[in-house]
Amino acid sequence: MIIEAIVKNKQNILYGVSLALLLLLLKWLEWHFVIVNHTFEIYAGATAVIFTGLGIWLATKLITPKVKTVIVEKQVFANTGFVLNQDELNRLRLSSRELEVLQLIADGLSNQQIAGRLFVSLNTIKTHTANLFLKLEVERRTQAIEKAKRLSLIP
Repeated sequence: MIIEAIVKNKQNILYGVSLALLLLLLKWLEWHFVIVNHTFEIYAGATAVIFTGLGIWLATKLITPKVKTVIVEKQVFANTGFVLNQDELNRLRLSSRELEVLQLIADGLSNQQIAGRLFVSLNTIKTHTANLFLKLEVERRTQAIEKAKRLSLIP
């Protein structure tokens, strides 16, 4: 059935194929004419597209933040039967940070070492130490450690 239709319309099919080939040839000639006559515009457009892409790529590389991983190591003290005197802690109104600074002072660390371990400035540690001395009513680090141990604030 299909073969009979092809044989019957052989002349129409040949005519259609030849028109398609001629149209293809004309489009190729038109394309060739456009490229030859507009070479500079095509070159400038391609250069613009390349530099635009390069600019976008460079901007994304420069703007995206670099993710840094910070590993924080913190010393953990084992429970040796020490019981924190919560009543004295409340009476003296010591903050948890001041208690932490007091423990590090008792461990023998300098203000600079405490600041580095707690990731705060040296002035912040000096402020916490001054507040500790006022609240414990002492004048020296050794006096603060001795009084804190006597009050069961540190082991």
